[in-house]
Amino acid sequence: MVMVLSPLFLVFMLDLVLTPQTLAQNDGYRGFLRKHYDPSPAGHDDRYCNTMMERRNMTRPCKDTNTFVHGNSDDIRAICGDSNGEPYRDGLRRSRSPFQVTTCKHIGGSTRPPCRYKAFKANRVIVIRCRDGFPVHFEENSIPPRP
Repeated sequence: MVMVLSPLFLVFMLDLVLTPQTLAQNDGYRGFLRKHYDPSPAGHDDRYCNTMMERRNMTRPCKDTNTFVHGNSDDIRAICGDSNGEPYRDGLRRSRSPFQVTTCKHIGGSTRPPCRYKAFKANRVIVIRCRDGFPVHFEENSIPPRP
């Protein structure tokens, strides 16, 4: 007995295989954007850091350091390709162009709220980890020289 598979059934099966991978990829990218992306900040001062760290749910416990990258998300994503990025060490990618960033550093001894942060603004090259062409990790401990 010969079974004929309809084109619609094949599309359905292909969708079942690809959907989990796409969702996982988007979860990592969405997490990156939530933690590290703010396109147009209202100030780069300590109040900005205190507000953003609370708003982005990074104060239970108080996260020690977090950097927000400002600008266009397409430019950040382009670091994962050759148009705005280049290989760095340990599978990381370094941006070819500098980005405006605000780094928030926790001040105080306790990691329990209320959290207080000091803001440091800069215009610099950034280092990220990519997966499937999307940023998924910001490398806080790496501030390389400009290429």
